[in-house]
Amino acid sequence: MMTRREILTGGAALLAGGAVSATLRTANAAEKAAASTKPPIPAPPEAHYTPLVTLNGGTLPWKMENGVKVFHLTAEPVKREFAPGMVVNCWGYNGSTPGPTIEAVEGDRVRLVVTNWLPEHTTIHWHGIFLPSGMDGVGGLTQPHIKPGETYVYEFTLRQHGTFMYHPHADEMLQVAVGMMGMFIVHPKSPQTRRVDRDYCFMLHAWDVDPGTFTPRPATMTEFNMWTFNSRVFPGIDPMVARTGERVRIRIANMSMHDHPIHLHGFNFRITETDGGQVPETAQLPEVTVNIPVGAIRVLEFIADEPGDWSIHCHKSHHTMNAMGHTVPNMLGVQHSDLDEKIQKLLPGYMSMGESGMADMTDMVEMGMPLPANTLPMMMGEGPFGPLEMGGMFTLVKVRDDLAPGDHRDPGWYQNPPGTVAWKMDDAASEKPDESGGHEGHSR
Repeated sequence: MMTRREILTGGAALLAGGAVSATLRTANAAEKAAASTKPPIPAPPEAHYTPLVTLNGGTLPWKMENGVKVFHLTAEPVKREFAPGMVVNCWGYNGSTPGPTIEAVEGDRVRLVVTNWLPEHTTIHWHGIFLPSGMDGVGGLTQPHIKPGETYVYEFTLRQHGTFMYHPHADEMLQVAVGMMGMFIVHPKSPQTRRVDRDYCFMLHAWDVDPGTFTPRPATMTEFNMWTFNSRVFPGIDPMVARTGERVRIRIANMSMHDHPIHLHGFNFRITETDGGQVPETAQLPEVTVNIPVGAIRVLEFIADEPGDWSIHCHKSHHTMNAMGHTVPNMLGVQHSDLDEKIQKLLPGYMSMGESGMADMTDMVEMGMPLPANTLPMMMGEGPFGPLEMGGMFTLVKVRDDLAPGDHRDPGWYQNPPGTVAWKMDDAASEKPDESGGHEGHSR
């Protein structure tokens, strides 16, 4: 027997997992249309490195003062739209979570001016960067805490190049859990260091946000229900694009409480950096999946030598879903359609699901069943051939022959050449290859 609370909780989770409203679809379409009009990203003044693209984010501006690059960060409560239809109360920097990416060049003297407008004290730790102990940002150990309303200054010379991040070392369980993090990229001083044509970065994180609520549960240890790239979920995540033949770099930092095996379709890559520095070429193995531990960074590089729309995602299947319900009973193989009428007396609009798998949730999309407030469907996204049935840590690498260098706009869906798409067989017995290498008796 299930209690009324379990029925309501499970029903809400299933509803959240099964429906995409017309409003959500319209908002997604509008967002994609807006993204497709974004102008190409200009080259930075230090033209020996490739402009960095932060998925669904940007780079922190700076000013030069007497030979020092000065950056301003404000720690503050922010609202983050995970995808159209869901906005979450978070903490972050400069109006966003993750905070803006800090970019500088090896050898730069940097000054980071940090103001705290949170309701409690904080600090910032510069993860992986070589610096004086007193600049390391561990509250109570290397500095006093930055109290609400106070401003502290961090200043040091960048002695290495690589991929790093920043986050608090104060009330870390809560502050990191609700979004306080950002990336810190130090470009090499020498133009002789191997250059790439496209350079992307994003951060991995996990959240527990109950349907109908707006604030994450910071004390959650394992039962997360939202998995994000840069605090966004698919299809609200920007794609990464490249021209055929270009070298692509993807920098990925993990500030969640789970390891994430990130898998790239279509290509193999090499791990060229960690947050500890560059990996010697002799130690770079070809991979298609890289496990990114908690609190770590991995940088992968590959040649985008095959045009198409290629998936990149966490290979833990629950991490490419949204609004997962942890108390929903397993109904696979259980005939339960006759219970609908009884359950609907407690939960109007309830619909049985899961008897033959969870893909029948897509039927609810067509029915227009409404979602609970401020949550997202478990399966989201429309592709050129139908529902993508993804969410969470999933996006696309879009490779095109005719993409202009430096143009990061979404090129739309890939138009597959004739004969290169899987087809449905009309009659297996009549199938046979023709002389051209194709098949007879099939439809496309």
